[in-house]
Amino acid sequence: MDLRRHLLAGGCKLLHWSGMGRLLAPFTGGRGVIFTLHSVRPAEAPKGFAPNAHLTVTPEFLDRTIRQIRAAGMEIVSLETAVKRMREPDYNGKRFAALTFDDGYRDNLVHAWPVLKRHSAPFTIFVTSGFADRSSEIWWEALERIVATAEEVEVPVGASMRRFSARTDADKEKVFCHLLHWFTRDLGEDSQRLELRRLAMIHGIDLPALAEELILSWDELREMLRDPLFSVGAHTHDHYALARLTRDRMRRDVAKGLERLDQELGVRPCVFAYPYGYEAAVNVQSLEVIRELGFTAAVTTRPGVLSPGLEPMALPRISLNGYFQNSAIVSQYLTGAPFPVYNAARRLRDMINPHPACG
Repeated sequence: MDLRRHLLAGGCKLLHWSGMGRLLAPFTGGRGVIFTLHSVRPAEAPKGFAPNAHLTVTPEFLDRTIRQIRAAGMEIVSLETAVKRMREPDYNGKRFAALTFDDGYRDNLVHAWPVLKRHSAPFTIFVTSGFADRSSEIWWEALERIVATAEEVEVPVGASMRRFSARTDADKEKVFCHLLHWFTRDLGEDSQRLELRRLAMIHGIDLPALAEELILSWDELREMLRDPLFSVGAHTHDHYALARLTRDRMRRDVAKGLERLDQELGVRPCVFAYPYGYEAAVNVQSLEVIRELGFTAAVTTRPGVLSPGLEPMALPRISLNGYFQNSAIVSQYLTGAPFPVYNAARRLRDMINPHPACG
């Protein structure tokens, strides 16, 4: 666990056990919150090398969190309802929470949906249409598979390529961090995918098969749409970081995602989630493009609560993170107390290092 995770976890636990979070809640809680999830699946035996573990929570944790939200006197509503209530000038009803899932992992159907149905909890899945088409690469999952199965990996060092050992878990962590840094800081979005395909070919990873294994199909999404609890959000076609594209490329990628959702599911979502969602992936141009395409709201991954006056094209969300499957931490998320300090520290960090590679 890195320093930032220690600080967030420790700060939340201090707020919880001291009672300060509860005291601050009237000032920091806002009207409600939007939660972000990705993958939901049963706990596995601990693995030493699991760089994407933060993207997965267990069904039991999801169940406990839904109960905890309601025990706190909050209502679970659809994302569209949450946005509407946030904007109402005179809203004085119950605080609320919206549950959102990014990318369209198949386990959302297998493991999350039964929990959500049992609690009659509305939810939104932000669908990356290229993943459902099996034409776009889930590159972070592919990198994990590449490094996990390799004994050595060739990676760039300066202007040359060098082979690094990946025999131990510690070796694999170092190689994965190096690759992640390379992919997110040094390579453009197109070059990133070219290098992924090269590495996948060398190491025998079938990228379309990986999407088929991990991501919901169009038929499965159509099945889920029969449930009125479920709504679809847009998440681009190719899952590019929009701020790393030209304005025209941004528009084409988002518009293609909308087109595929309409063709396959007969829906045209009014809500959008920025891929990655952190500051370096979302710029002013991307907000303008999303607004021009007719969305009523868009969500980032910047943590915070919903309050009147927020920019509707850059709403905050709180990650239900695989590292923090802890009721004391969730209780503080619901108060909003950790986020003013955390966001100030994060802004300072991003000024120093705008593209954090690992941790």
